[in-house]
Amino acid sequence: MDTRLTRALDRIAAVDSFEGLQAGIQDLRDLYDVDHVAYHAVNAAGGQYAALTYDHDWVTHYLDQDYDRIDPVVLGCYRRFNPVDWKALDWSPRAARRFLGEALDAGLGAQGLSVPVRGPHGRFALLTVNHRCDDRRWALFTSNFLQDLILIAHYVNEVALRLEGVDQTQPSSPLSPREIDALRLLGLGRSRAQAADALSISEHTLRAYLESARYKLGAANTTHAVALAVTRGQVLL
Repeated sequence: MDTRLTRALDRIAAVDSFEGLQAGIQDLRDLYDVDHVAYHAVNAAGGQYAALTYDHDWVTHYLDQDYDRIDPVVLGCYRRFNPVDWKALDWSPRAARRFLGEALDAGLGAQGLSVPVRGPHGRFALLTVNHRCDDRRWALFTSNFLQDLILIAHYVNEVALRLEGVDQTQPSSPLSPREIDALRLLGLGRSRAQAADALSISEHTLRAYLESARYKLGAANTTHAVALAVTRGQVLL
């Protein structure tokens, strides 16, 4: 596994308090050399938690103005399961354009990538990276680190759930050696085709192992299954 990702996961795994998670988010910003990293979670009852590197005045202004009602990132990602580049969102409404202008004035960059994460009991969370670089550099960044960020997002969410004391039911039966191998290869960044080839099985069979592991772990998707298995020590990367 890439040294940068290893350092990121080790740093997050060591978190034992909300203050530590805030420091961990700041470390992620520095480790991946971006302007901002933000983790924001909302549970089914409307309770919210955030650990982020945005300027305090901007966060206060955002909350005072109830900008979550018009923020294209929040609105767009809530309907999606896959990572979302901000450029793919609808910024055409006048309120959204005004909001973006205020965000840029507050030190945010126009480049952003948000990873939606869904958890137990109606929980919804986002891990976002934000930068002020040009399109070419951003395309290179997302190409190099998208898989890192997906895994980190689920990892951070698992730690936040633990800190909040949310019940995270352990699997009722252990993962099989093949299930562990399949999750490990995906966690190392292999594609499904590469993982199937490494295990000398078909992609259809690989899919069956992954679905079985996902069910046992209670994961929302395969990436979530990898994150759960790693955080619980069932898969070593």
